[in-house]
Amino acid sequence: VFGNGMLLSRQIRLIAAFDHRHIFIDPDPDPEASYAERKRLFEAGRTSWDDYDRSVLSEGGMIVPRGAKEVEITPQARAALGLPDDVQVMDGESLIRAVLAAPVDLLWNGGIGTYVKASTETHAEVGDSTNDAVRIDAKELRAKVVGEGGNLGFTQRARIEAALAGVRINTDAIDNSGGVDMSDREVNLKILLNRAVATGVMTREERNRLLEELTPAVTRLVLGDNRSQSLAISLDEIRVQSGTEDFQQFMLRLERDGLVDRASEHLPSSDVLAERRARGETLTRPELAVLLAYAKLSLKRAILDSSLPDDPAAEEYLWGYFPAEAVEAVGQGMLAAHRLRREIIASQLTNDLVDLMGASFVFRTSRDTGHSPVEVARAWLIASRLAGARALRENLAEVEGEVAAAVVYRWLLGLARVLERTTRWALANVPADVPTTAVIEEYLPGLATLRRHFDEVVAGEERRIYEERIGELQVLTERPDLAKRLITLRFLDQLMEILRVARVTGADPVQVGRAYYLASDRLEVGWLRQALAEAVGEDRWDQRAAQALADDLGRAVRDIAARLVARGDGVTADAFDGRGELASFRELLDEIRADGRVGLSALTVAIRELQAFAETL
Repeated sequence: VFGNGMLLSRQIRLIAAFDHRHIFIDPDPDPEASYAERKRLFEAGRTSWDDYDRSVLSEGGMIVPRGAKEVEITPQARAALGLPDDVQVMDGESLIRAVLAAPVDLLWNGGIGTYVKASTETHAEVGDSTNDAVRIDAKELRAKVVGEGGNLGFTQRARIEAALAGVRINTDAIDNSGGVDMSDREVNLKILLNRAVATGVMTREERNRLLEELTPAVTRLVLGDNRSQSLAISLDEIRVQSGTEDFQQFMLRLERDGLVDRASEHLPSSDVLAERRARGETLTRPELAVLLAYAKLSLKRAILDSSLPDDPAAEEYLWGYFPAEAVEAVGQGMLAAHRLRREIIASQLTNDLVDLMGASFVFRTSRDTGHSPVEVARAWLIASRLAGARALRENLAEVEGEVAAAVVYRWLLGLARVLERTTRWALANVPADVPTTAVIEEYLPGLATLRRHFDEVVAGEERRIYEERIGELQVLTERPDLAKRLITLRFLDQLMEILRVARVTGADPVQVGRAYYLASDRLEVGWLRQALAEAVGEDRWDQRAAQALADDLGRAVRDIAARLVARGDGVTADAFDGRGELASFRELLDEIRADGRVGLSALTVAIRELQAFAETL
């Protein structure tokens, strides 16, 4: 109890703790002195709170037996636990309840037993009679954050009630996933190294020594996995503020397919969600954690049942799973023959995709495009490689200490939106029988060229957005290279359209880029895209209609760019000058803007007019 997380920071101010024997209260702890004492007890071995040096305690501190019938509460302890002034004496069980409800930054559950239930639950429903006397209701919590180092410290309904009251809490499965992850990695690493021993690549002594040496590297990988998964819930928590429709539909699909029982998982019904929306509430972190788990389970199963784990483009998930030292020791050939290679690739690809894109992404994209989840995953893999998403995510993790977390979240959500648009582009434009690696290798060089020359080709509203975001990012980070990479990435789906035109026409990608953004500027495509985004609410049919219009808009701009390049007399504004159709189109846009809030019907008319204009060039 004195080790583990308690020794990972010298800044912890441990106000109170309890186990099955004692209750510990230190109203105003000295972080350095209390750290040293906890470290001493940890290194001493089998010790209890009763062995704690009481001279280290702050004024009013105490260590008392849990079974005490009367404990005199000092003024300092009373203040630290947020108790009323008239509370002078308590029994041990009442004192534990006061500890659980203390007004602190973090409540850490590291033991066995369920200590917090929902106010709507009975103790009998909890099923842990041993702790009935000390259990509190979630509404009594005053901690800002809950961390669960044990299992079942809270009921799921208690987590939801606490989250709705503003407490930051996940689920025990999320907070405890490090142990499961470490165990999985240990088993898979031993499978790899045992085969190396069996084939004579290394001796058993070398294998054991390497395993010990790999501990820090594996630990870093596990911590990275858990950071990514917790971050995934935070990103979905932001997404769900904009609308619950996709998440609600995803829950219905899981239930319809027999993959989840909403009642047993305590996921809200449609009526409950409607009531929450009326109160300005939505899905909570504990509920989003459950949806994240089911999203991963269903996608991993689909990927394993397909040929995607055998796709050469997915192999890097196998190489990246193991520490580089292990791969170097056994060789890539032996790694490729790992008997769980498909399972590892499917699991890592699933984690990579869902952690960034959110629980509802694959369902939403599959629903909207008619493609299977595996086809969506393959298209996302293409988009991710073309964007260099993994390197960008690593870069963003590096600057977390330099900028506010909210800024990093905004960048990650922006990256996810880019990858969603590019995934849809790949689904619409990349034939299923074309090897994934061939697509990536075909487009990467052209993308590198366009991103390098982006300053020269971008124009109009897109240029304004580009320059504005560059300025923002350069203020927020001292890495201008990262700022420019992030911003040009925002236009990735447009760059893919430019490269497609270049491939069809045989023209230079930079020249096509100039034509594309010239057309976009003259036809106010940037405004149309923004208007489409703003016209859509939570209604999924409106969202699908808007996506179809966005696809039509993209095709029209692409066709115009192709016609401009095919003219052969250079890409200039002359192609638009004096054209009556252009004047009529701009008059239409002015009329739409004059009406105030722009709806999908008006935008449908505008985009149809734009398509007609494209045919006149």
